[in-house]
Amino acid sequence: MRLHQVYPDIRIQGENHPPTPINRCFAQLISYLKLLSILLIISGQNPFSLLSLDTPSAWTWSQNNKIFSCLMAFFICNMMETHFLSTGAFEVTLNDVPIWSKLQSGYIPNIQEMFQILDTHLKMNQMDPMTFTST
Repeated sequence: MRLHQVYPDIRIQGENHPPTPINRCFAQLISYLKLLSILLIISGQNPFSLLSLDTPSAWTWSQNNKIFSCLMAFFICNMMETHFLSTGAFEVTLNDVPIWSKLQSGYIPNIQEMFQILDTHLKMNQMDPMTFTST
């Protein structure tokens, strides 16, 4: 809002920055494992006996507490998916020219720094701060 007070013609747009392909693959793998685990819990099938392994006590507990187990699998897997899909990006461009990148700098500027960055960029490119066009 303060940017609009100083620069009334500025257009602010937000969007998600895409994650790296490997992180996207991890998130998709976790999503599939989440669905598989929920289906196995609900169906009551013991995957450990099919693999000729001893059934862990956690699996027995999950069969005795199916609703809680499904909710736990859902929320924990969603948390992991979000971790892999989140980039933490805060990128600022002006007229399609990048002027700030959290991915490169490692932090988000405060509002005074953002005003300084915009003012400096506008002065360097001799742009009108009210219309953001070259003079």
